[in-house]
Amino acid sequence: MNILINTRLLLSDKLEGIGWFTHELLSRIVKIHPEHTFYFLFDRNYDKKFIYSENVIPLVYGPPARHPFLYLLWFEFVIPKVIKRYKIDLFFSPDHFLSLRAKVPSLLAIHDLNFIHNPENLPFFEALYYKYFVPKYIKKANGLVCVSEYTKNDVINNFNVDSKKIDVVYNAPNIKGKILTEAEKNEVRKKYTGGFPFFIYLGSLHRRKNTDRILKAFDLFAEETKGAVYMLFVGKPMWKDKIIDEAYNKLKHKDKVIFTGYLKSDEVAKILASSLALVFVSLFEGFGVPLVEAMSLGIPVITSNVTAMPEIAKDAAIFVNPKSVEEIKNAMIVLYKDENLRNSLIQKGLQRSLEFSWDLSAEKLWEAIVKIMKN
Repeated sequence: MNILINTRLLLSDKLEGIGWFTHELLSRIVKIHPEHTFYFLFDRNYDKKFIYSENVIPLVYGPPARHPFLYLLWFEFVIPKVIKRYKIDLFFSPDHFLSLRAKVPSLLAIHDLNFIHNPENLPFFEALYYKYFVPKYIKKANGLVCVSEYTKNDVINNFNVDSKKIDVVYNAPNIKGKILTEAEKNEVRKKYTGGFPFFIYLGSLHRRKNTDRILKAFDLFAEETKGAVYMLFVGKPMWKDKIIDEAYNKLKHKDKVIFTGYLKSDEVAKILASSLALVFVSLFEGFGVPLVEAMSLGIPVITSNVTAMPEIAKDAAIFVNPKSVEEIKNAMIVLYKDENLRNSLIQKGLQRSLEFSWDLSAEKLWEAIVKIMKN
């Protein structure tokens, strides 16, 4: 079988959510199934490390699809041409987008429907593209994979999709690390906060991620506790955001807030494993990968009581209303002061994290592919 896969988000040293999902699953599937040929379609020059085995044939066809007009050109004109030229049997796209003009069975991954619930969180033309095309892609696809039961149900409720058409394929930890000794944690703390404990936020700095309320909550935490505790934001801004800038500029305790920018995954693992707790109180998530990363490294979690986050964290987190700065602040105070609660959440988190495995998810994705070909 000749399988074409959209790999435009496999970017060397720039892997983010969907890129990690693509990398972790494909690196396993192509090795497990040497009897099939996998055509990886890139929209720019690629890193050879993403060509995981001999049955992978890389293809590069521009233009780089990074804008709605170029999405349309790449998916509707380039992909059908590639399908015809290489006699493709199935097309898998892991990033919400499909080709309406493709003449072969297709499998589409949907990570969330944030573009429906919060279109204001996307640039204007991006939001328009998603709103117009993604419903058509969902209808066109022979099968769908969703990264959580929450997202699956969201798709069913919004697009009246038969549940039999959808398979759930969970994410798993992207960063590879270990639980650190106290001495190792102290070394990391010395590097970033002069040796003081810190809360951590992990992910892109974006309004959807509720970064402005985390800033406000931490400022209240610092004011009430008077403790030498810092707040680290690990990730890069998606784009300039006045709301986040305004929240930061009004802080009384700016000196205890540190933005590290984008860091390589091994360094992120060390910082996360050295933190007091993860504060991940997003307004909307289809999954929430930092949750399982923190749990797997023995770090307690504060997260939101909405969308997919309760499904992913279960009983291994403190849940808050993400729109309540007061609740976020109170959760930080409780975790800071209550060592028994921290230890309890750590143990529950370690246990819960064992249920998320890229090996298992790769099996689930392959089952979804086989199901389409059988039908």
